[in-house]
Amino acid sequence: MDAKYRKLIADEFRNCVNGTIERVTHNEQTYRPFHTALLSEDVIFWSAFERSFSTSFGQRVIEELARLVALSNGAEDACRQKETYIQIDVAYEDAIHMHMQQLRAKNRLMTYAWNIALSQIKSARPTGSTTSIRVISDMWWRKDGVDNYISLKTVKPNIDQTAVAKEDCLHLSIAQPNCHAYFGLPYNPFGERKQDYAFNPPMGIFDFHNDPVVLIGKEMWDTIGGEGCYEELLDIAREVGKETKDTIQRLRH
Repeated sequence: MDAKYRKLIADEFRNCVNGTIERVTHNEQTYRPFHTALLSEDVIFWSAFERSFSTSFGQRVIEELARLVALSNGAEDACRQKETYIQIDVAYEDAIHMHMQQLRAKNRLMTYAWNIALSQIKSARPTGSTTSIRVISDMWWRKDGVDNYISLKTVKPNIDQTAVAKEDCLHLSIAQPNCHAYFGLPYNPFGERKQDYAFNPPMGIFDFHNDPVVLIGKEMWDTIGGEGCYEELLDIAREVGKETKDTIQRLRH
């Protein structure tokens, strides 16, 4: 990764921490009498700090980091919150709706494995009548003439978020067979390997351990930014952390 993108990424990390400091130190704290009675002021402060940081990092910052690493890896274009309108045959739309409905109903006869589900939906007989679908992707990039779409979620997404993301991936994959549609988690809270992922609520929507469209941690960053991207992001974060950790340590002294 060249120096230009390393600096932009470092600035994103730094600004996220500094923004959290600004919010936590200047905003009025919620009155919580039982917390105050039972916990120390430091515990309450750092709890608010971590919560504020995680909210900011998990929304805008992850999307912007993904955009920057895509551009650093030779993408011709990339943007956050990409709005895409597609036309899809009514038969495919009905098949997607039925698939999602059955998954939400936990029908044990319904497979959630991506390749099988996509093949079953494609087997629907087209009617010739189409419907327009609007898809919002958290990040989009085009590389080598191929469109890539990704839904970026928190590392423990709820069922509703996961279901919407899968529906979007299916719509894009049917309407644009040559595109790549992904569901991404920026890191794995259960370990480095994809097979270690163990948050149960959304796991009946995707096969988190085997679906090729599910990207977790290193696999996600390396898919967007090229091999070694994940380690380089961590390296940049560690460098910035030398500065931000020192600033944070002075907050309560």
